[in-house]
Amino acid sequence: MTDLPPNRPAARDWLSILARYREPSTRRSLWELAATLVPFLTLWVLAWMALSVSPWAALGIAALNGAFVVRLFIIQHDCGHGAFLQNRTAQDWIGRTLGVLTLTPYAVWRRTHSIHHAHHGDLDQRGIGDVMTLTIDEYRARGWFGRLMYRLYRHPVVLFVLGPSYLFLLQNRVPLGLMKSGWRYWASAMGTNAMIGLTVGLLLWFGGIWPVLLIYLPTLVVGATIGVWLFYVQHQFEQTHWSKGEDWQLHDAALEGSSHYILPQPLRWLSGNIGIHHVHHLYSRIPFYRLPEVIRDHRALAEAQRLTIRESLASVRLNLWDTVEGKLTSFKDARERYGVA
Repeated sequence: MTDLPPNRPAARDWLSILARYREPSTRRSLWELAATLVPFLTLWVLAWMALSVSPWAALGIAALNGAFVVRLFIIQHDCGHGAFLQNRTAQDWIGRTLGVLTLTPYAVWRRTHSIHHAHHGDLDQRGIGDVMTLTIDEYRARGWFGRLMYRLYRHPVVLFVLGPSYLFLLQNRVPLGLMKSGWRYWASAMGTNAMIGLTVGLLLWFGGIWPVLLIYLPTLVVGATIGVWLFYVQHQFEQTHWSKGEDWQLHDAALEGSSHYILPQPLRWLSGNIGIHHVHHLYSRIPFYRLPEVIRDHRALAEAQRLTIRESLASVRLNLWDTVEGKLTSFKDARERYGVA
């Protein structure tokens, strides 16, 4: 992990610089949508055709198509930030439509994600749109059952195997976190559910159960798993940023608490450059396809918060925030350093 150089501009000072990259190009945005949606639909058709040859071939194509679900989600994500089109009405309808394909009600996700951006890294404001992270003292204060539940939650099998399916297939069916926040979030969730139900019904009508089990669900589960992994490594790394009270500052938390995930070019394209996450959190109105321009033009940002794939794998063992050292640490290190069981 490479930190920001000491002579960098202050986090807030980057805002006027990054504002130059905020304007989306309608032509480019629509091209990116087509370049994602056409392969997604093509792979769907190929997987359907493969069912008559080999269910394993259909399953393999569906798994591959999960990567395009991630890219569709990134476009939906940009719509939610107002970064995809200048026409907000068209942008919102694209977001709602893509929400059916990604199993994510658009208005609900947009609101919870805005909460994530507004409070990321704030120890006084946790619980919506983030990965639950306890400080060592909070973990120590829990009883044995509370510690066990936290350990289970942070276990890789729960976070990256069971969690993604639960989040996208079940949790997203209701406006969790916004249950009492008004009718529009219920309308978003129930409207998305109705369209998902119609989609599944049509699949069953025309193809029976196998297209659902071997194409529809695997495509979505793979996409959800990749998406959850990306979200995890964007914020859960050793030198991330957590603070509370007067010590928490929005722009510092955005820049220092988000990684720059270094991926090979094909994966950067499929993930919509979301690995350039420190820039995205600092200025979320920048279209995803313009994020590479930022790190090309500003070496300080290109070198900051770099997280390699190997380093990201090691971050899985980091589970607790050490307020003394100012870093994420493992259960093992917390036990050896502070005697935390």
